[in-house]
Amino acid sequence: MSVFENDAFLHHDSVHFYNDEATGLQAIIAIHSTVLGPALGGCRVVNYANSSEALEDVLRLSRGMSFKNSLAGLELGGGKSVIIPPKSWAGDPRHAGEERANLFRAFGRAVHSLGGRYIAAEDMNVSVEDAENMAQETDYVVGLDVSHGGMGDPSPLTAQGVFLGLRACVRRAFNTGELDGLTVSVQGLGKVGWDVCEQLHAAGAKLIVADIVPQTTARAAKLFGAKIVDTDAIVGVKADVFSPCARGAVINDDTIDGLNVKVVAGSANNQLSHDELGTVLMQRGIIYAPDYVINAGGVINIAPEAKGQVNHEWVREKIKKLEDTVGEIVDLAISSKRSTNEVADEIATRRILDARDAGKAWQPGFVKQPKLRESA
Repeated sequence: MSVFENDAFLHHDSVHFYNDEATGLQAIIAIHSTVLGPALGGCRVVNYANSSEALEDVLRLSRGMSFKNSLAGLELGGGKSVIIPPKSWAGDPRHAGEERANLFRAFGRAVHSLGGRYIAAEDMNVSVEDAENMAQETDYVVGLDVSHGGMGDPSPLTAQGVFLGLRACVRRAFNTGELDGLTVSVQGLGKVGWDVCEQLHAAGAKLIVADIVPQTTARAAKLFGAKIVDTDAIVGVKADVFSPCARGAVINDDTIDGLNVKVVAGSANNQLSHDELGTVLMQRGIIYAPDYVINAGGVINIAPEAKGQVNHEWVREKIKKLEDTVGEIVDLAISSKRSTNEVADEIATRRILDARDAGKAWQPGFVKQPKLRESA
């Protein structure tokens, strides 16, 4: 299947494929939109079944970033990148050492070749250290360590936004903003998922957890009193809230009928395998927090870096507004009897189209860009 025939290719600006034999780098960068600003979005390393699966993932993720940045009110477009682990990594996306450092330097050169139209950041299986290796070859990378003038790891801010958005959904599903005594099932205990669990536990919620790493779930059981279930089984576990914090498409044609919750609110990108499932959730009375709205805390955290700034106060105030944003989308969806993802898509698209029609579409230099490296 070609790029243009892929169902996930929807008005994308461009798609770029990179191959570097010296490091084993195989990467795809998808730029969905640069109307509101340079396309900012994370880079992830995933063991895809094949390159077609990688392409579909990066196309869907980049579109989601356009909508995420639009709804968050950021002067940023949407893009995303994926890296297929080299065979020498033996299937380990977190493979460490000099080989990894060299690969991310090569990826930094790929990012730099786009001249600032795409700005990279951390995503699944990509660390701050990886971002700093990219930064040796390009200035178009954010999410750097505070010691290097960055805003630091965005994961805690993503988790904070998820917690606030989840609370907004609970308020509408159960007529209470209190989480004490409610049962929340969390799939995926990575950095974001773990932080979400910490906040839920502190608020008095009962936890059911699943993760591919047994040591992590055992730790959650010890610290939070969490019940442990299988990573697949957790989708159908009876709870008040289901919080997907792992990979996408967890809600699909095979799993949706098994959902036994009133709220779906988590950090995973592309939780619905296709958009029509949002309508199915609405018809079943399940409140769904559109993933690219509720998980925007991370991109809000790194947004100042795209302008060469560090502004923690602005980030804190911006993330507080996520609870209201999620609530307003849910309220509008309920009143109009439409799915929450349809409502969110409409609002995000309208801001992009308004900017384009008003002749305010971004051009290089419209938003302050990182200075090109002198060695470039």
